[in-house]
Amino acid sequence: MASGRGGNAARRIPSVLKRTADGFDGRSRRKVPSRKVRQPLVEQCACSESARDFHEPVQCTALPSGSTLVHGSRFHFEHFMDYLMLVNCIQNLTPLASRCVSPIETSAFHVGPYSSPFPVGFTSSIRSFSSSGSREEPRESMEYDVVIVGAGPAGLAAAIRLRQLCEEKNVDLSVCVVEKGAEVGAHILSGNVFETRALDELIPNWKEQSTPITVPVTEDKFWFLTEKRALPLPSPFKNHGNYIISLSQLVRWLGSKAEELGVEIYPGFSASELLYEADESRVSGIATNDMGIGKDGSKKEIFQRGMELKGRLTLLGEGCRGSLSEKVIKKFQLREQSGSQHQTYALGIKEVWDVDPSKHRPGLTVHTVAMGLVVALDYKNPYLSPYEEYQRFKQHPSIRPFIEGGNVIQYGARTLNEGGIQSIPKTAFPGGALIGCTAGFINVPKIKGSHTAMKSGMLAAEAAFDALSKETSQQPSMEQYWSSLKTSWVWKELHQVRNIRPPADVHKPISYPKPDGIVSFDVLTSLYRSNTNHNHDQPAHLRLRDVNVPENVNLAKFAGPEGRYCPARVYEYLPDKNDRLELHINAQNCLHCKACDIKDPLQNIQWTVPEGGGGPGYSVM
Repeated sequence: MASGRGGNAARRIPSVLKRTADGFDGRSRRKVPSRKVRQPLVEQCACSESARDFHEPVQCTALPSGSTLVHGSRFHFEHFMDYLMLVNCIQNLTPLASRCVSPIETSAFHVGPYSSPFPVGFTSSIRSFSSSGSREEPRESMEYDVVIVGAGPAGLAAAIRLRQLCEEKNVDLSVCVVEKGAEVGAHILSGNVFETRALDELIPNWKEQSTPITVPVTEDKFWFLTEKRALPLPSPFKNHGNYIISLSQLVRWLGSKAEELGVEIYPGFSASELLYEADESRVSGIATNDMGIGKDGSKKEIFQRGMELKGRLTLLGEGCRGSLSEKVIKKFQLREQSGSQHQTYALGIKEVWDVDPSKHRPGLTVHTVAMGLVVALDYKNPYLSPYEEYQRFKQHPSIRPFIEGGNVIQYGARTLNEGGIQSIPKTAFPGGALIGCTAGFINVPKIKGSHTAMKSGMLAAEAAFDALSKETSQQPSMEQYWSSLKTSWVWKELHQVRNIRPPADVHKPISYPKPDGIVSFDVLTSLYRSNTNHNHDQPAHLRLRDVNVPENVNLAKFAGPEGRYCPARVYEYLPDKNDRLELHINAQNCLHCKACDIKDPLQNIQWTVPEGGGGPGYSVM
């Protein structure tokens, strides 16, 4: 039997907390409350005497009486990553984080020379665990056969397919998924009329299981909107057989399937850095960002260095405009290698409504060709606001009756790739691959990309499995993935629609109507519905390459477009003490849509990952 780096089946899945009170099994990480759950993070419980522990229980004395974290709660930490995950949860309880004295009593830990606690007696029989150099403090590291960044449709499909192949071929490979959202699905937003083609291949009996795919499409309408009318057109869509779903709920279900197969999923950790071999010719994994750093860059009492997750192969499934993916594309010249064009983007804005039951028609899908739901980001008019276009769209006489009298449950926004097949870079690079929307597999005229993203993850998994299970001294390669992708149904489907791309070329200033509070709303009201939250006391994750550009260029030449293209009022120009307008960045409002990283006129805004667990908290998107 071939094996990798201590594959998942041969070792324990790391647990965040080991509890006996409610049978927590260490794998259902969604049971760990996120920052917005106002209930005890852990309950008072006795520790299991039979648990395989390396040290005495650690007692948490972090928070004062009356807080959501109960005094005297006792934890078993099996290794350092468990400790980091708890600290991460505590930090993201933002109303309480500023009152933390010390999240963990380290009396039961050995404190190393750089003040990084780790369990006494932790051995490499569980996982290869080591320290590596840094300009500041060494980081702890863990090694896997495959590290996947992003617990979206592509990343989870890849993880599931890898472990399926392990079971089929009796090969044991370790697979880890790291996700910046506080829980799996928290940062997932989509249309979403779901085509099941890839899921049919991945889990053929999914219909026999309890899945969140329950509402089939029964009607399809295609409208051209004038100012007051909706003109019906022959529908180019063929959605019968597809389902209306919440993609965030679907990926939660996929996450549970992955964990059942032995995949280790770490939500709440942001992959902030690529790791390379010594000569920087090959990616060797990722590092998560440091936690517990204040706005001024100083280390707070709960500071912890990030982790290095080293993989023989690394799959990047970050979604559209992934920060690590953009670095890989540039470093290895992946667009030049494939001869692809530059990518083009759009911004999708979405609300989920609870509507009057008398108006609800299960399975009805209404498509329009008006701007508002999806706005191409190559528009020319700096006065255009995608958010306001969406509010105006809802006021249309053909749209308003569907939602009037209802209530908005959730709001969100996300960019999407629109370049099509001619904008796909080479997806294989030394040490890994690009999967899903990070490469750009959306079928624009279908307005669908989840099925192609999942299939790309499955193809990458098959190539990775073949490369890792070979008995060879050579480094594993993902070139097979690039070849198989171009002969797959994904490539054929995208090739058929290669010349379709919605235009956006508007030039006049726009006067938007005031929100009525019934079907249209101001930005801050919508932002509240996104459950967005960040720890305020951390370095800004939205950075200006040149601090003079906003006032000297964006404001002077384009009337400050940041305040209009951002759907969360992250950017606004406010007068200083001399009444001169200057840019203020409200990073805590960020929806992680990444429109600013794309639309800023001089590409002056750099979007980087904040501390893990921050951002939107989507549950039904």
